[in-house]
Amino acid sequence: MEKHPPGEESGYTVSPADLTEMHVIHYEYERDLLPLILSNCQYSMECGQETLMEYDLPNIQQQIFTRFLQGKPLITLNGIPTVVNRQDRIYEIILMDVKGKVPQEPLQALTQHNLVKELQSYSDVCEALSTVELALGFLAMTGGEPRVQLGTYLEEVLQMTDNMAPHVFKALSRCSLKHCVALWQRLSSLKSETLLRLKGDPFKDISEEYKHPLQEEHKTRLTSFLTKPSAGAVLLEIHEILLLVLKNPKDTHTFRPDSGLKETVVSYMKRKDPDVPPEVDEFFPEDILLSQCIEMWKFSALLRRERNQS
Repeated sequence: MEKHPPGEESGYTVSPADLTEMHVIHYEYERDLLPLILSNCQYSMECGQETLMEYDLPNIQQQIFTRFLQGKPLITLNGIPTVVNRQDRIYEIILMDVKGKVPQEPLQALTQHNLVKELQSYSDVCEALSTVELALGFLAMTGGEPRVQLGTYLEEVLQMTDNMAPHVFKALSRCSLKHCVALWQRLSSLKSETLLRLKGDPFKDISEEYKHPLQEEHKTRLTSFLTKPSAGAVLLEIHEILLLVLKNPKDTHTFRPDSGLKETVVSYMKRKDPDVPPEVDEFFPEDILLSQCIEMWKFSALLRRERNQS
């Protein structure tokens, strides 16, 4: 290690050969940076105008420096090997592989309720989701016993609980390996719901073609449909379509914006289970298009949250 000469910025350098974990800056954008940024954001509204957001940039800069950069060395370039990054596997394939190796079951309503109750902050949800995604990656390759508790698997097989928040570990421990796909589906939706509540946009990477507004008559019929027992499951499927399909659309014929949303969702659900709840066919609005799916999901998620809080 080599100290900086007098007069230069205080700190020190480390060669790759001497590098340890304590020298490295480690963060996750959604768990660490985004909450920090949002906590330094002020919203103001004026009648008839859009919401204005103002960021306290000096405070954000200071907090980033204090939390992530202070005391860290400069890493010298000499001796750094060339690394080729492995592309992440498509999650649709991972989920299919897990289902093929570990029989899956849906989450009980009470378990879902407790998850939402225990994972209150955005960082909690992100930590839980990233943990489940890591577990899914291993299960897709190695399989596992469906009845084993997820907490046991994380602790004894993956040995990754030392740095987990205790309440996040407790929340995940309510589930077994047979719930991992459903758990991923619920947590990924909860992440979007939480970001939406924080005035963020969980679907900013999706084409504007799928962001057309709803009409008032659509909202009226949706409000009625959302009282049905299967509404929550349908919203999870729509969110999965947004996440796995529309972010990187490959089949533009199947997922054309002018397609009917109901037809698209029913077809997607039947690929997993031919027994789609009959109330979906009976009560889901017919005239909402796939081009309106994002606004439909946002409206429904916010309405269900308001109902659950009342």
